[in-house]
Amino acid sequence: MDRTRLHRLLARESAEAERRNPRSRAAYEGAGNLFGRVPMTWMNKTAGAFPRYLATARGARVTDIDGHEYIDFCLGDTGAMAGHSPAPVTEAVQRRFAELGGATAMLPTEDAAWVGAELTRRFGPTHWSFALTATDANRWAIRLARAATGRPKILVNSYCYHGSVDESLIVVGPDGRGTARPGNVGAPCDVTLTSRVAEFNDLEQLERELAHGDVAAVLMEPALTNIGIVLPEAGYLAGVRALTRRYGTLLINDETHTLSAGPGGCTAAWDLEPDVVTVGKAIGGGIPAGAYGLSADLAARLLGRPDLDLVDMGGVGGTLAGNALSVAAMRATLEHVLTDEAFARMSKLSERFEAGVRAGIDAHGLPWSVSRLGARTEYRFTSPAPRTGSESAAASDPELEDYLHLYLANRGILLTPFHNMALMCPDTTEQDVDTHTGLFAAALTELLG
Repeated sequence: MDRTRLHRLLARESAEAERRNPRSRAAYEGAGNLFGRVPMTWMNKTAGAFPRYLATARGARVTDIDGHEYIDFCLGDTGAMAGHSPAPVTEAVQRRFAELGGATAMLPTEDAAWVGAELTRRFGPTHWSFALTATDANRWAIRLARAATGRPKILVNSYCYHGSVDESLIVVGPDGRGTARPGNVGAPCDVTLTSRVAEFNDLEQLERELAHGDVAAVLMEPALTNIGIVLPEAGYLAGVRALTRRYGTLLINDETHTLSAGPGGCTAAWDLEPDVVTVGKAIGGGIPAGAYGLSADLAARLLGRPDLDLVDMGGVGGTLAGNALSVAAMRATLEHVLTDEAFARMSKLSERFEAGVRAGIDAHGLPWSVSRLGARTEYRFTSPAPRTGSESAAASDPELEDYLHLYLANRGILLTPFHNMALMCPDTTEQDVDTHTGLFAAALTELLG
């Protein structure tokens, strides 16, 4: 690839983004009282000098305050997998908050039992509790795992993503040992005191770490997602389950992103048997919501322990967790929006998206790869597709990524700014996918001739 040509095209697209978005630029420059000028600092992870500011969002479309409309394949980095403001969720939230009144009252609602039963149908675990984020669901699952096993450490995969869980910010270093993940700001302690790490798809490394006998739980995504999609090799997940059982370690599947695989995520699609499932983001249809589910055996072990304070100081709740508004949104999303039928349509569209990207790559003979997980597709700048998180991280090319993201955004398409991920929602259309296919091909032609 001619890097000089890439730099010229990137500069052109950056200038065009600034020209097209004067109101967004002014809003960003005027937000001096916000830390990093944005509501959350990760909103600065965007191609270009400033983020676009949201005006409206419906279904698979968003508009910015400069009046541009976009086909949205980012969908809130999974948070809007149900589409933006789906009608059933809007109606449920309106009824709960405006008609019945009350978002949080420290009282349960009947919707909660329905949601718990539906999550059991989808994922398998029989006992559920709610959070406001998947990060919190993971934190509480970790505490329960430590309580159940009496062990101190948690094992994760290198370059996994489990939100801001401290125990997860560890990677395999050049010497094969665990080390703090780059960018781990203000760690409370050396992460190796709380955590162990193994590469995804590496059962030998996993067994070596579990053999220490101090791991309470393996917290993992059934497929890595936030470092590009890294799919499990044949037999890997079965091997993980066998090893965790052999060494008396619990298995937690974080399905927050891998929910894209189907109504019950990878757990149902691949017939997995975790002890705990955590999930968040999409299940509330855009309203903050998370959940963790325990197997019947694990729930019985914990509830049968009189020494555990699971009501007050057990670290398994928050004042707003399980609030009436979030639970109403979860019920509406699961019952009416992210249905089994919707996932089937979304997966078909993702297949079409994958084929379009692959055609563009093949047309230029690029050594890139494309991976798909149900409704989610991603391409990486390497071939074959990475088999570990570290391999996928090494394939990063920020300048190339920024060029493609800006080229698409300047022409009305949003991808996830963290990486080259495209997600389908129930409102995505074949025409939306084909529009991306055409623009992706055009971007490559300008770059490569």
